[in-house]
Amino acid sequence: MTENRGEALRARLAALRVVPVIRTPSADLAIRACEWLLDAGMQALELTFTTPDADRVIQTFARTAPDALIGAGTVRTPEQAKAAIDAGAAFLVSPGAAPGVGEAAALAGVPYLPGAATPSEVEARWAAGAAVVKIFPARECGGPGFLKAIRSVYPEIPLMPTGGVSPDTAKAYLDAGALCLGMGGELVPVDALKANDPGPVREAAARALAAVHG
Repeated sequence: MTENRGEALRARLAALRVVPVIRTPSADLAIRACEWLLDAGMQALELTFTTPDADRVIQTFARTAPDALIGAGTVRTPEQAKAAIDAGAAFLVSPGAAPGVGEAAALAGVPYLPGAATPSEVEARWAAGAAVVKIFPARECGGPGFLKAIRSVYPEIPLMPTGGVSPDTAKAYLDAGALCLGMGGELVPVDALKANDPGPVREAAARALAAVHG
């Protein structure tokens, strides 16, 4: 069951190519970001658990945007994993290998995307059953060059670079072999959300979509 869902998730992520990572100081700002991103054509959202009431936001969009791929990010405890799964998250993402989260995801049949920053970590995450391995923080790890090197020795492992990925660097990461990209602050500027100005978010979303699908 979990492996079938993992295969389906990989196929969906490969088609979408961009996963906006929403990290905001309030749930209301997260909801605003999700609405603007969906309106701009994004079809995947990752709500991080550093956002207050992230599970409530996940539940909101799992219900109101059933055709979108709604996941949970920065999941670091089994309790957060359960809250995300109960809210309807289609996948769970962690910055590293969070104790107990992979087990909770596997028990529920939900794909897990743990983070890695070295070749040994990438290999270990995949061996432990990751659906996709998140390279984090991608820019600080070495950017597209690092990703290309990892892909050269682990061609079978699907990778999602996240952290410092922008519309300007998106194509370079995909050319280096990324399955898909996680984009956070470069795509969802909190200042624009606070100012209730959708312009910068929509512009960044348009640039990102053009970069990965153009």
